[in-house]
Amino acid sequence: MSTIDGWKDDQKKTYYELLRQIQEVDFVLVELNLYLDTHPDDQAAIAQYNQFAQKSMALKQQFEALFGPLRHFGSSYSPAPFAWKEAPWPWQV
Repeated sequence: MSTIDGWKDDQKKTYYELLRQIQEVDFVLVELNLYLDTHPDDQAAIAQYNQFAQKSMALKQQFEALFGPLRHFGSSYSPAPFAWKEAPWPWQV
């Protein structure tokens, strides 16, 4: 089982930076989702939501290409051998 402690500084920096960006974008998505629950016809908010949804997907794909699965229950593919046994998991750092 690998840990982030054995990584190079640039790997750690990229890992944490991508996680931060994902969290920021997903926070915006949650807020827009809440707004759209009460303003479902706001075309500008819908466009912004879709823009951030694309950005979220792209960031998650980039993260997974570099560090392995980020999401579970079929939302992320796993290489063989099954990669979920590898640490660190995003919630462990």
